[in-house]
Amino acid sequence: MRGVRFAMSSRGGIRPRLRIVGVVILAALIGLAALFGLLKPIKNGCTMTYMYPTYIPISVTDGATPPGRYGLYLYHEGWRKIDFKEHISKLSGVPVLFVPGNAGSYKQVRSVAAESDRAFQGGPFERTFYQEASLFRGEGEDTESVEYDLSSQYSNRLDWFAVDLEGEHSAMDGRILEEHTEYVVYAIHRILDQYKESHDTREREGAATSSNLPRSVILVGHSMGGFVTRAAAVHPRLRKSSVQTILTLSSPHQSPPLALQPSLGHYFARVNQEWKKGYEVQTSPGGSHVSDPLLSGVVVVSIAGGYNDYQVRSKLESLDGIVPASHGFMISSTSMKNVWLSMEHQAILWCNQLVVQVSHTLLSLVDSKTGQPISDTQKRLWVLNRMLQSALAQSFNGVTPMKVSNELPMLASKGSESQISSCPLNWRDDALDRDLYIQTSTVTILAMDGRRRWLDIELLGSNGKNHFIFVTNLAPCSGVRLHLWPEKEKSNSNLPVCERVLEVTSKMVLIPAGPAPKQSEPGSQTEQAPPSAVLKLEPEDMRGFRFLTISVAPREAVSGRPPVAVSMAVGQFFNPKEGAMEVSSQSMLLSAYWAKEIFLKEDHPLAYNLSFASSLGLLPVTLSLKTAGCGIKTSGLPDGETGDLDKDKLCKLRCFPPVALAWDSTSGLHVFPNLYSETITVDSSPALWSSQSPEKTTVMLLVDPHCSYTASVHVSAPAMSSRFVLLYGPQIVGFSFAVILYALMRQANQWDQSLSVPPLLSAVEYNLEMPSPFLILAAIPLLSSLFFSFLMAQPIPPLTSFTMVSLICYLLANAFISILIIVSKIVLQGLALVHTTVKSRFSFDFLRWFSKLASSFVCLKAIRILKLNTTIVMTLVAVTLVSFVHPALGLFVLFASHALCCHNSMCCIMMASKRKESVDQKNEAGRKTRHPSSSQESLSVGSSEKSFVETQADIFNHMHGQLVLHLLAALMFVPSLAAWFQRIGTGQSFPWFADSALCVGVIFHGVLNSRPESSILRSFPSLLGNQLGPHHMYFLAGYGCFFSGLDLAPYKVFYAVAALGYTSLALKISQVNKNDLRFRTKSTIHRN
Repeated sequence: MRGVRFAMSSRGGIRPRLRIVGVVILAALIGLAALFGLLKPIKNGCTMTYMYPTYIPISVTDGATPPGRYGLYLYHEGWRKIDFKEHISKLSGVPVLFVPGNAGSYKQVRSVAAESDRAFQGGPFERTFYQEASLFRGEGEDTESVEYDLSSQYSNRLDWFAVDLEGEHSAMDGRILEEHTEYVVYAIHRILDQYKESHDTREREGAATSSNLPRSVILVGHSMGGFVTRAAAVHPRLRKSSVQTILTLSSPHQSPPLALQPSLGHYFARVNQEWKKGYEVQTSPGGSHVSDPLLSGVVVVSIAGGYNDYQVRSKLESLDGIVPASHGFMISSTSMKNVWLSMEHQAILWCNQLVVQVSHTLLSLVDSKTGQPISDTQKRLWVLNRMLQSALAQSFNGVTPMKVSNELPMLASKGSESQISSCPLNWRDDALDRDLYIQTSTVTILAMDGRRRWLDIELLGSNGKNHFIFVTNLAPCSGVRLHLWPEKEKSNSNLPVCERVLEVTSKMVLIPAGPAPKQSEPGSQTEQAPPSAVLKLEPEDMRGFRFLTISVAPREAVSGRPPVAVSMAVGQFFNPKEGAMEVSSQSMLLSAYWAKEIFLKEDHPLAYNLSFASSLGLLPVTLSLKTAGCGIKTSGLPDGETGDLDKDKLCKLRCFPPVALAWDSTSGLHVFPNLYSETITVDSSPALWSSQSPEKTTVMLLVDPHCSYTASVHVSAPAMSSRFVLLYGPQIVGFSFAVILYALMRQANQWDQSLSVPPLLSAVEYNLEMPSPFLILAAIPLLSSLFFSFLMAQPIPPLTSFTMVSLICYLLANAFISILIIVSKIVLQGLALVHTTVKSRFSFDFLRWFSKLASSFVCLKAIRILKLNTTIVMTLVAVTLVSFVHPALGLFVLFASHALCCHNSMCCIMMASKRKESVDQKNEAGRKTRHPSSSQESLSVGSSEKSFVETQADIFNHMHGQLVLHLLAALMFVPSLAAWFQRIGTGQSFPWFADSALCVGVIFHGVLNSRPESSILRSFPSLLGNQLGPHHMYFLAGYGCFFSGLDLAPYKVFYAVAALGYTSLALKISQVNKNDLRFRTKSTIHRN
């Protein structure tokens, strides 16, 4: 076996081996940490939704031929048994169609449909007086907000329909996705026709009928069903204006989550291109206006699940570049009003907080006059924005600063008469007790005492403390009111002071409050309640005013409802620079081993800004706050009175729970209420080629200034690893193809230099060598991508994180390919060892009988022809399967052919090594007898056998590279193959032409370059006097795969590999035309 080791050995030295071992260990650590993070239970805070579902099938009308084998159902909520036909005849509500996602069921509509029924019966939400999100028209300084009125009651109910798509895996196959789209179009038409049939039936029976029939259907889609709804909206057979509102839940829009199949990626690109055209104004060739955009009346809202949704990332759910801001937006459930939660992919369907808000939102879209959805596109978008968006993101993230209009006089003086006010609730003249004048920059309210606090803006806002922030758990208007008062002597107005007062109560923004505090024992003091609202005033907001007043309602609330268990309000004038701290990337990485501690002493700013140099979407941090003190000393109390109260419990009695607010440009606002120890993650991915988000993440901490805290920050390794694998998994897949093509390039280059073909693992090792191969193969493509972005005037991603993450992905791809090479080689060696052992040591009668039978079978003429043309037969079988059955089957046939060739070469090597051992034994015996002729004969035999071993080793190493490459290509179609097996027996269709054409190119590459000495790529004509060889082709193909990985479109690797195949086919045809079938071969090739 020494000959085998010599022929199959890699480049000398231990350093190349250490590089492979290093990247494999890195991949193992990241994989194990990611697995731990993904398997860790997630607490999403959702409450369950309960219902009494009934599903009524909608029959097919005469003459209609619905595509596919799917079904359509109408949902009914209630436990009583109903007559289906009678219920359908009474249809008069607003039609809403639910489309399930990948492997989803039509029964998933039950949660949102049941809550819609309850919401219609219960009526709209009770009005509050918090600041609401605004919809702005126009851009620049003249931007004006659009305002409408919400109806005080719902005028019509929602009729929920759902399509039964047989639980098919639409995320895995483009053909299935297209068939689902066609059936949804049919379902929309069938629903509208059903309303007309029900209307006609009621007319014939003399029953009262509604005068307004629905002209459109609201579409709600989950996961891939959301993309199907958008695809249906641009389908050529869809009736005009039959879809005007689309709401998607955790749906990918930019690209498929599993972008492995080319046809799936092409279908996404085609639908998105139709949407881009749909919002363009139709003009004539002369440039004159012809018609409005085709999708001018369609509004789309994409609701993302946030960082807990590991199946569909928020980056994919964005509508940027597809739907303009004037017709839609994306919102994360973490910033969704009355929700504030991140949830898993399936939990978004039953999370009660979310489905309730969605139900009220859809009911608010119904016009009170017509009983059907609002026709005005701008008003529909305003309703969706008002019902879903929170004003918190617009007020604090610095993008849309809060603007207070100083032109509206608001009455706030004690004893004044009723005038214009933002609060419709008027307090009595004697409602407020005596006034209090605050002399410190921090004001605290711990009871509803009915007093008004006066704060001198000029005095307390000095020394740079010109910003004011106020947090409270009191309701605006009914619990607390805030006003800005001018200084009478400095005003030029002749109006009384009471008429020049500005009320800013309605500028308070709602924030989610954590769980209400509970008493540890009856009669004990309750912990401070978490804040539920925050108000922030900039210096521009207070310019022209001298005093700020905080008026607290008396114990008996104005609204007639009892106050919260523990009333609390804290306000402060502060300097934002004093509460700002930046956490560097280096300290974040070191915090994975040693937590970084930050001490917040008493009387610190109420709003504390932590700026992380790296995005928390890339490096999630666990932020822990522990109270260090709150001005309460237990040492002076008698032992009997202190009891078991420790410092932490005493501080919780005085200070409100901290709140963390984090913003991400991709998914919006993330709120972490009642923060004492929480892993803060934002769902961003700044290290992508197409990323526009900054590297930094800003987290605002709202902490009580009366307590001191010790903040501990450390990076969560499991959360970091799991997010890394989920976000950059497609990039690793694309890089894996680049790695194997680079290895084939190395093998081809060695062969062209008349050297032995190196083992595949040695080629991978060499490509990791610094600086030359690694920089050329990994660093230059990264620089090229940045240069390309610059030329195309596209935003350049953050350089540091983009470079580091891309290089880590490249190393992980090398580790994955190395593991695949080692495992496949061990399997091949094991099979060859078993084969040669059985063949040489065991001889059974059965084997002799089988050998004779096989020999007689081979004697047949047809079999002899097939045996002499095995390559042609294999090619025909593979191409047939790819073109008419499924691409994965043809690729697996190609893979099996390569595996058989590798097996034969390995068996030849092992058998030759055994013969060499026997020759060595004879040589040893010949030396003892000193027979010179025998010695020369054995020497010649030995050299001949050694040449044969080297030849077979070259063939094995070359075929091993082809085997791994085409195994990866076949694995890319495994998800689609699983979906294909699910549909067996239910009517199959031919594969998409794009998939078949690309896979045929892959097969041609494998067939025409199966031998190192006969690779057709070596006959490529010279270019500019330079001969192009296979290594140049593999180098360019590797770059193409690298760019595919950066683009998060791994299916594009088939373009590069198929280009190699069709180039090989063209060269083969050109040689046949020239009758030149000779190939340039290695001079020392062994012909045995």
